[in-house]
Amino acid sequence: MTLIYRRCAGMDVHQKSISVCARIRTARNTFTTETAVFRTFTQDLEKMAAWLKERRIRNVAMESTGVYWKPVWNVLEAGKRGLFALVLVNPQHIKALPGRKTDQQDAERIATYLQEGLLRGSFVPPQPVRELRELTRRRTHLQGDRNRIINRVGRLLETANIKLGSVLSNIVGQSGRAILNAIVAGETAAGDLATYTSSRVKRSREEFELALEGRYSDHLRWLLGQLLEELDHLDRRVALVDLRIGQLTRPHTDLLARLCTLPGVDIITAHIILAEIGTDMSQFPDARHLASWAGLCPGNSESAGKRFSGRTRKGDRYLRRVLIQNAWAVAHMKDCALTALFRRIAANAGMKKAAVAVAHRILMLAYYIIRDGGVYREAGGDVYDRRNPERTAKRLARRLQRIGFEVTLKPVVRTQPSPQGPPLPGQTCTKCNAWGIACIHVRPRKTDARKKSSR
Repeated sequence: MTLIYRRCAGMDVHQKSISVCARIRTARNTFTTETAVFRTFTQDLEKMAAWLKERRIRNVAMESTGVYWKPVWNVLEAGKRGLFALVLVNPQHIKALPGRKTDQQDAERIATYLQEGLLRGSFVPPQPVRELRELTRRRTHLQGDRNRIINRVGRLLETANIKLGSVLSNIVGQSGRAILNAIVAGETAAGDLATYTSSRVKRSREEFELALEGRYSDHLRWLLGQLLEELDHLDRRVALVDLRIGQLTRPHTDLLARLCTLPGVDIITAHIILAEIGTDMSQFPDARHLASWAGLCPGNSESAGKRFSGRTRKGDRYLRRVLIQNAWAVAHMKDCALTALFRRIAANAGMKKAAVAVAHRILMLAYYIIRDGGVYREAGGDVYDRRNPERTAKRLARRLQRIGFEVTLKPVVRTQPSPQGPPLPGQTCTKCNAWGIACIHVRPRKTDARKKSSR
């Protein structure tokens, strides 16, 4: 086995203790190992850093065990300790054999794998991106708490025969909140409560009066007041987090604006994308590696030539969730290439797989926007029809024949340039020249560098 590092160290990190193993190759091509155990208090972590420095250890690997690796990473990364080259490893990649599982053996095994170049480090963004990530995840948790409070309000109203959720899609919106505040204040007449609705609601006043005819009591008003106070408190918390996120992302205003050019991506989604993957795309060889890291590509489970499962792997659940939510929003857009992709996949594989595929495409587009500094350019909802018009015409003709129509296909002879524009110079594709667009049929050839990265 080829040795990559002459001196390295492996760590087995726990909540209260850390087992460290320094593995050093001597002049006679023999190996010496030194082990030590340190506590996880900051002073003990500083002693551990000095212990590694005395042995001239530069390369250090550790498992990503919960949040217990973060204090170790902070001490070895900060200040003068930044000389260490740290590697964070997925615990699934270095499982111990049965019967050979102790803290010292785990640390020695990690050091051996690191010295032989068998470890693949996880993506750990720089400190500013980690701080932004903590804020966006904090906002996600607060929003989840807010949604739970809203669901409790809806259940409480249902127990009192108040069907506000049947006439309003958002019971805590402008009209819903006005009605709820009136109920807490002591209003009980359905006709009076119906007057608090906005003129923009689609339901009639009679429907609101029927929905608000319930069983009101002091107990209901007290519980509803408590829930509304909790909701106001969470709204203030979310507003403070949004303000802090805006301050940290101020240097990336241009990047956020370019990310918002993606279909369905708003400023909140752009903040989460920036916080989860950062701005340095050199961490990922290409966009497909980023999609795999996020858990948005099909899994591989094959044996004897049979494919058993294509379930996606566990990835970044915060990034994955917001992108799939974004994909469901894209499914309802009009004249959008990603909407066409969603419908194309949903017709054969189902809507859930189509949502994952669209989320995969959005993440890949975000990768190129961050790396190359461009913006998203809409190709149109008919992009797949323009890619192969003959195939689309035959498919539609077969569909008409199945429902009882006789179809005759006759191509339109163009005598003038297409209204989309004149043919592009230097382009030989007749199909795309007829539409006045850049060729979408010829795929660019892979360079040697791209071939190596794809391997």
